[in-house]
Amino acid sequence: RRARAGGRMSGDYGSIGRTLVSEEELQARITEIAAEVSADYEGRELLVIGVLKGAIFFIADLVRRISVPCELDFMAVSSYGSATHSSGVVRILKDLDIPIAGRHVLLVEDVIDSGLTLSYLLKNLASRKPASLEICSLLTKPGHKRLKMPTRYIGFDLPDVFVIGYGLDHAERYRELPYIAELEL
Repeated sequence: RRARAGGRMSGDYGSIGRTLVSEEELQARITEIAAEVSADYEGRELLVIGVLKGAIFFIADLVRRISVPCELDFMAVSSYGSATHSSGVVRILKDLDIPIAGRHVLLVEDVIDSGLTLSYLLKNLASRKPASLEICSLLTKPGHKRLKMPTRYIGFDLPDVFVIGYGLDHAERYRELPYIAELEL
């Protein structure tokens, strides 16, 4: 069963709260980001690395709109589990299949919250000697500003609330929503 906007689900999954970014706003901003990326990487090949699972819808829509040649790879990391706050401990669940040394790399994230996971990923990827390494995040929250994450492409700045939809989940629920909403617990 899927929850309807404002409806409750049984269990500890919470419910869908207010919409923060509509489907139309998401798609328009992704088109803009893709145009920026395409212009910035013109004449170069790009390796786009998606962070699973939350970025899956964003990266699929983004890569289809990028006009420069690009390859795609994925990493899976965990720092939340089923909690609503990062544990601060980052585990790599799936590493890259493609070597990144000498490549122009764009790391695509769903949301930058505390910045702890991203900080870990940046150090890890930088140690592999890419030609360049930039960050693209669909969403940012106030916590990312404290760590001064060097994010080149940002979709939307959001308040410090737990968000669901468009790939983002709570305990593996709500990823399928075509918009971004606040989770009500």
